[in-house]
Amino acid sequence: MAEPKIPIATRAIGITTIFSLYPIWQICAIVILTMTRILFIMMPSQQGYDRAITVFSPDGRLYQVEYAIETVRRGALAVGVRTKNGVIIAVEEKSRKLQIINTPQKIFQIDYHIGAAAAGYIPDARSQIDTARTFSQSNKLVYDEPVEVETVAKHLADQCQQYTQYGGARPIGVSLIIGGIDPAGTNLYMTDPSGSYISYNAISIGANSDVVNEFLEKNYKEDMSLDDAASLAIAAIYISSETKEGIEHIKMSKISGEKGTFEFIENEEITKFAASAKSKYPADGK
Repeated sequence: MAEPKIPIATRAIGITTIFSLYPIWQICAIVILTMTRILFIMMPSQQGYDRAITVFSPDGRLYQVEYAIETVRRGALAVGVRTKNGVIIAVEEKSRKLQIINTPQKIFQIDYHIGAAAAGYIPDARSQIDTARTFSQSNKLVYDEPVEVETVAKHLADQCQQYTQYGGARPIGVSLIIGGIDPAGTNLYMTDPSGSYISYNAISIGANSDVVNEFLEKNYKEDMSLDDAASLAIAAIYISSETKEGIEHIKMSKISGEKGTFEFIENEEITKFAASAKSKYPADGK
């Protein structure tokens, strides 16, 4: 008996056979699943763990929090310096030619004795400052005394920490330098998106803060005056900034006096401190 003839296309194992055995939609699904698997294997390890804020990576990291901290590192520089007589808070704030500035955009007053500077995503800073102001006034109504600086710093840090623990919201993309005077004396704190808050004698946040912090560590003295602290802060900004002259890009405030009152420093005084900074500290900050 003659052997029946089988089409060559059905004998061969190849594309022709696949198309003859499966519908086109199944073939597309197989291709998509295969490519997805290949891409997933080729992705860096963090790609599987940075989708949700509440998921730790195998090496114990929260990538969304690290991304928020990177936002801070890309922000304009802010500097805080603490002395026995008061606290200096300064920022680099560049404005556009036609921009109208009545008050600094990155320095905030929380209470009559507490101020703050921000680096990172400034709209988040405004939200945190509003929270701090409400908390400060509530403390005054409940306890009939001004809120302590550390209490405010801890409250804001707790808020940051909550945004790292619960789903449905991203981390807060800003760090704050919080300074003030209370019965404990002069205080300076730094908060970050992870929920940490740390006390410092001098600290900077924002772009090139690592270099600036090294400069502050070399030149800060515990017995320095408030004017010396202002000069040190301006010198620190000059190190980070592309603009090494002038004061148009520098905004500054202080908390000082017997009552520890917050106030912005006028341009005339900033000019004086800038001249002092130029004479005391070399341009390279060494």
